[in-house]
Amino acid sequence: MTDADFGASVARLTRRKGEHISRALATGDSGSAGWEDVQLVHDALPDGDFQDLDLSVEFLGRRIGLPLLISGMTGGHDAALPVNRELAKAAAATGAMIGVGSQRAALLEPALADSYAVVREYAPDAYVLANIGISQLVPQRDSPALRLDDVLRAIDMVRADALAVHLNYLEEIVQPEGQTSAKGARVALAALVKEVPVPVIAKETGAGLSREVALRLRDLGVRALDVGGSGGTSFAAIEAARAASAGDAVRAATGLALAGWGIPTAASVGLCADVLPVIAVGGVRNGLDAARALSLGAAAVGVGRPLLEQALLGADAVCGWIDGFAYQLRAAAFLTGAPSARALRTVPLIVRGATRDWLDELRGK
Repeated sequence: MTDADFGASVARLTRRKGEHISRALATGDSGSAGWEDVQLVHDALPDGDFQDLDLSVEFLGRRIGLPLLISGMTGGHDAALPVNRELAKAAAATGAMIGVGSQRAALLEPALADSYAVVREYAPDAYVLANIGISQLVPQRDSPALRLDDVLRAIDMVRADALAVHLNYLEEIVQPEGQTSAKGARVALAALVKEVPVPVIAKETGAGLSREVALRLRDLGVRALDVGGSGGTSFAAIEAARAASAGDAVRAATGLALAGWGIPTAASVGLCADVLPVIAVGGVRNGLDAARALSLGAAAVGVGRPLLEQALLGADAVCGWIDGFAYQLRAAAFLTGAPSARALRTVPLIVRGATRDWLDELRGK
């Protein structure tokens, strides 16, 4: 690849990351995540004080002040640095975990690293997740596989506590620049988890994880799961809009057809939570959704687009949203009689509708 070709490739990648932000803000949820199917049972006589209810959780051996991950959304373009800075300030103030978007851009062009490193700068004590893609672990038609040194650079870039490897094949098949070679990815992932100095978290990006895949990932050495279920932001729909703008009718139509594809988040949590620690991501829009996710067995929840919207207004707006989320989560736990957020997994619950169907059909398979 010539220097000109390399420069053009980096420019296209950074432009795409900027487009993802604008299109994510304009794209609605992909359907139901299933939270309405999960009903918590009211306890009219709780034993404890509302204000004393403990919202902290344990995640991969670390005490986290609030069971919330500010999901990895961006990095590698001009608008990313201020967004990640404001999100990091909020993580530091609230005790939330925080991830960054795919770091491929900074691995190609080190000058972009600051848009990711700013997270650790402004959240020095937060639990931070680095982020690479599963497709980058194997050769693609337009690029070689990442080397171990590249992955270690991504981890060091944000001084990460864990590495998220995102499984985004639905997005890749719709994306005009998509990387769809998957042969050898499982072997590469198994090798990676043995070589990196931090836990590896498998992260879906909108299509969910089945129990069978969770078991497969556990066997490969993955330590936790970000289920990334359907019902949140649809990257298939985002890439469909990008494909349409590029005149790619086939991918545009495919993205629209598959915009609701996947396992709803509530079902994915219920299927996977006894396999590995689970972060429930996909359509979590308030503290009640979080309480439902924790009652299904999730260790924490992740939120993306609602916090991105607030980040554009500043860290105070992000903190305000998180404070409301925490109050709602505390209220839901208190009204079930749970003494802590961790105890929500022990409270009675009723699961109905499509989520019940998913669990009955697939649990144990």
